Amino acid sequence: MDTTEIIIPGDTPGIEWRLPVLHFKGSDPHAPRIYIQAALHANELPGTALLHFLCRKLRAAEDAGRIASDITIVPQANPIGAAQSHFGELQGRFDLGSRTNFNRDFPLISLRDRDTLVEDLDRYPATDRLKRQLIHMALGADLVLDLHCDDESLQYAYIDEAFWPEAADLASALSMDALLLSDGESSAFEEAVGFAWKYEVPGEKRSRLPGKLSVTVELRGRRDVYPDMASADADGVFAFLAARGAVRDSAPLGAFTGPAVPLDNIEMIRTPVAGTLLFHRDIGETVAAGDLLATIVARPGMADGETEIRAPQAGLIVTRTSDRLVRRRADLMKIACDEPSTALRKAGTLED
Repeated sequence: MDTTEIIIPGDTPGIEWRLPVLHFKGSDPHAPRIYIQAALHANELPGTALLHFLCRKLRAAEDAGRIASDITIVPQANPIGAAQSHFGELQGRFDLGSRTNFNRDFPLISLRDRDTLVEDLDRYPATDRLKRQLIHMALGADLVLDLHCDDESLQYAYIDEAFWPEAADLASALSMDALLLSDGESSAFEEAVGFAWKYEVPGEKRSRLPGKLSVTVELRGRRDVYPDMASADADGVFAFLAARGAVRDSAPLGAFTGPAVPLDNIEMIRTPVAGTLLFHRDIGETVAAGDLLATIVARPGMADGETEIRAPQAGLIVTRTSDRLVRRRADLMKIACDEPSTALRKAGTLED
């Protein structure tokens, strides 16, 4: 394993950010090239823990001569966000300077323009330099995993329909509970990678991308950072790499049996009022239309102080918030359903 470091100058005097990048050199030039990063949202650490254990397995495979692919790993992809502490709490999702989500506004380019991403970097603020260098590395690969987590959550992933059902092997390897299928048209990291592949020939969109994969993996919730979980997830990613020919290993994969649901079929449950949140249902439960999901105590002690929130249709509860004092219109749950939601929402990602 070789280690390099990308240095990102800060936007104020005396500041710079260092981004370690780990490299494993493959022996087969025809094997798929791999790029994996974690903690783009700097306070989402299950992926960082996973990659720590995965690198241990990859070093052993390297010593045994079993690595076929060139593999690039960035265990902590956002040193800028990791330094943002506000009143003692890490703020790793949004850049405090620009108020931009670290996983939005990636450049949407054609693959043939990849090298322009790192030209004249001095023109850009630190956050844009970071984004440009991350996506530049990813576009040198064939299989791209962006490791995130949700708040309280099952194991699931966002997968562009262009990679489905080929990506079922990843879902199987990581024992995912659900897949959310998208059209890949936002500016989030994994969709910007897919965009560059789809529009490799400008003006001509490819609808299928065989042999390619760019995916956001949601590794349960933010507090699910435990050695046994991380080690098991690392085993899963290693098995996926073996199935794709990146490492020489005979670990078999079973079939993915969970739901694969279009984003249009996700019910984003939001709070109609502010107040104290009382959940009646948990992640992993299947609910029927009309089931009581939660109660909001907006006016404690008053006879009319409660507001009930019920399921708009049947489905699987994939995520829920860890907050218990919620603002009006806060995101409460994601429910994966068989039918499209009737709720109005803007196109693109489910959350800001």
